[in-house]
Amino acid sequence: MSPLELNSGDTAWMLTSAALVLLMTPGLALFYGGMVRAKSVLNMMMMSFGAMAIIAILWVLYGYSFAFGNDVGAGLLGNPGEFLGLKGLMAETDASYPTMAFVAFQAMFAIITVALISGAIADRAKFSTWMIFAALWATIVYFPIAHWVFDFTLTDDNDVVTHTGGWIANNLAAIDFAGGTAVHINAGAAGLALALVLGKRIGFKKDPMRPHNLPLVMLGAGLLWFGWFGFNAGSAVSAGNTASVAFVNTLVATAAASLAWLITEKIRDGHATSLGAASGIVAGLVAITPSCSSVSPIGAIILGLVAGVLCALAIGLKYKLGYDDSLDVVGVHLVGGLWGTIAIGFFATAAAPAGVDGLFYGGGFDQLWRQAVGAFAVLIVSFVVTYLIGLILEKTIGFRVDSDDEQRGVDQTEHAETGYDLTPIGALGRGLSFGGAHTGGATAPKNQEVKA
Repeated sequence: MSPLELNSGDTAWMLTSAALVLLMTPGLALFYGGMVRAKSVLNMMMMSFGAMAIIAILWVLYGYSFAFGNDVGAGLLGNPGEFLGLKGLMAETDASYPTMAFVAFQAMFAIITVALISGAIADRAKFSTWMIFAALWATIVYFPIAHWVFDFTLTDDNDVVTHTGGWIANNLAAIDFAGGTAVHINAGAAGLALALVLGKRIGFKKDPMRPHNLPLVMLGAGLLWFGWFGFNAGSAVSAGNTASVAFVNTLVATAAASLAWLITEKIRDGHATSLGAASGIVAGLVAITPSCSSVSPIGAIILGLVAGVLCALAIGLKYKLGYDDSLDVVGVHLVGGLWGTIAIGFFATAAAPAGVDGLFYGGGFDQLWRQAVGAFAVLIVSFVVTYLIGLILEKTIGFRVDSDDEQRGVDQTEHAETGYDLTPIGALGRGLSFGGAHTGGATAPKNQEVKA
């Protein structure tokens, strides 16, 4: 297709969707940041912003080629050198939008997948090791799995294969419209692995570890919901019917999940909480991600209702099984991703854009087993490889901060900052400054007496 055949509407939608997905990572930073204790809020947010910085660079250098280069064997990996540094892509297109628009869109998926993992190890991880982990995990785990799930085999007008993609998308023919496997199951399994490597926080199941700022959590959840329309509807890669169906399904599944979570809380605990509403939103978004092109709006509502109940109950598993998944990455993303991916095998309808019938629509078990194989393959590979990466880092350079630093707070020890200046205005005197904004102001001049 020549550049003259580009569709400006599709191009605009792709670029807008890419921006929406990028906004999800700061939204996640707020969501996670509000859920931790005050002494960890900056570190929690920095892990998301750190992922934005490192993954964006790696995606351009080789990540896109790993994920979308022509397959180099058994559907497991794209050709690492084919698009090294995005060579040859600045003037190329094989669709109704520029290839670089797709590069930008998929870069945002890589970023937020890495950022999602950080919630499982809140309060206790070294920031420097996290950044090294992010680079290694994206390279060894995410980029190849993105190839499995998102890279489709292409043929020309004569049915000659011009590009060979990944095994889940093509050989297995599992449906994952926007990343239930590659993003959520992947990140959830990785979060569980790291939580086991780093161990429990000091005081886990003994000390209160309540969210310190619920308005931040609610704001973050709202931004995630907003950005997720780019995540899901943008995955249609055109401004047409498929994007519209995905948009509506994303809306109603998320609403249903939030309601279901609140009802579950009310029955179980006697209260419907703001944290529950926000968590239900995320659970619904996770569950509808793989299925938004394959179910009807009614199917999306049912899927969301089940996700809200299932994830609300699943977050308690960490107390029963003894793993410290700080911000419920396992309970929401792993469980929600598994449900949303496998539910396609039940609720998919040929009337939806994906054109496949699930078990409840007369399609039998064919799509169900495909969905299950794809979901559990990603879960197992992600968990095993992440555990090995985390263990190697912990045994060599150290991944967990020491106990004194953890009790003091990783904001202070890792970044020399605090999220909130709680010192009374009059305590230091007007105009008195102990260093600039980027010094942290931690130490007063020796000749300056400070009176409380």
